[in-house]
Amino acid sequence: MNNNKRRLALRLALTAVVIGIAAAAVWYATRPKSLLVAVAEADLGRVETTVANTRAGSIAACRRAKLAPPAGGRIESLKVKEGDRVRAGQLLLTLWNEDLAAREKVSREQLQTALAHKREVCEIAAAAGRDAKRARELRARNFVSQEAVERAETDAAAKQAGCDSAATQIGEADARILASRADTARTVLRAPFDGIVAEVNGEIGEYLTPSPPGIPTLPAVDLIDDSCLYVSAPIDEVDAAQLRVGMTGRVTLDAYRGKHFAGRVRRIAPYVLAVEKQARTVEVEVEFDQAQDTRQLLVGYSADIEIVVSGRDGVLRIPTPALMPGNRVLVLGASGALEERKIETGLANWEYTEVRNGLARGDSVVTSLEREGVKAGVKARAERKEPQSKAPPTR
Repeated sequence: MNNNKRRLALRLALTAVVIGIAAAAVWYATRPKSLLVAVAEADLGRVETTVANTRAGSIAACRRAKLAPPAGGRIESLKVKEGDRVRAGQLLLTLWNEDLAAREKVSREQLQTALAHKREVCEIAAAAGRDAKRARELRARNFVSQEAVERAETDAAAKQAGCDSAATQIGEADARILASRADTARTVLRAPFDGIVAEVNGEIGEYLTPSPPGIPTLPAVDLIDDSCLYVSAPIDEVDAAQLRVGMTGRVTLDAYRGKHFAGRVRRIAPYVLAVEKQARTVEVEVEFDQAQDTRQLLVGYSADIEIVVSGRDGVLRIPTPALMPGNRVLVLGASGALEERKIETGLANWEYTEVRNGLARGDSVVTSLEREGVKAGVKARAERKEPQSKAPPTR
């Protein structure tokens, strides 16, 4: 009898343990779970109000020339290729110009003929002048008649006129040489400034045609002065009204992600572009502060600009992604519950927002607002930040 009682008590005890374990499992499975959220502390720092471009801009050169000879003709020599660096005045290409060179040679020969003719007629004029002088002297002594003196003076004047005419012919011959050289120069293309050859259109033997008025054609040589670069980007017409020449800014490039280039506004276009009915923009140009920053950059790189309109240092700030509509934030309190607070904001940009009232330094605000279930009143815990791996030491 006692054995039966003991077995019954043991069964009851085991049953109670099983029921307790099951109840604990049910409670654990159904208890409210704390959400994992990303947080950031409100801290002191710099906050800026900035203006950014609406569409991607691009890097441009301060000087870029699409060159072609003024005259058309067959390419006789091509002295450069794409990527070559050239100096101002350097020969780029030459068109066939042997006919013009021959014409210039004829002009030079004509000059020599004119010079020889001038020497001849001027010598004759000088002799006639001396004869007229002697005639006047003889007339003074009544050795010759007045008629003879007048004939001598008339002859001397005519000979001098021939000398003057010969001198004029020399000037004409010089002008013909200059005209021939100008025609020859129209078949030669030289670099107007130092730069790099971006594009060459044409090969030796091909015929090069100058661009007719109103009909653009490919340039023979596209020359870029890459010693001076700037960024041109469209700014919304509303934001552009806040900008002034000389304001500081930052340039970011897709080709150099994570790197910022300091710059300054150099030009604001005096007109509005209406690319689309709802997109009215103003073209703004930002130059680089440091010339050495542009050495590795290429003309045509896509670029974004961020221009600083105003800024303050040492203010309480939070990441802008933590801000909800109506200037509200979620704060992770010491109790582990999310608390909604309304704050007063100041300066702001896409990265940071100034907090004037409603938060204290060190408060943890939630930045992962897009996660499901993140709202005021729920239990939450901050996700642990992975320690950043140290970069290996450079040698």
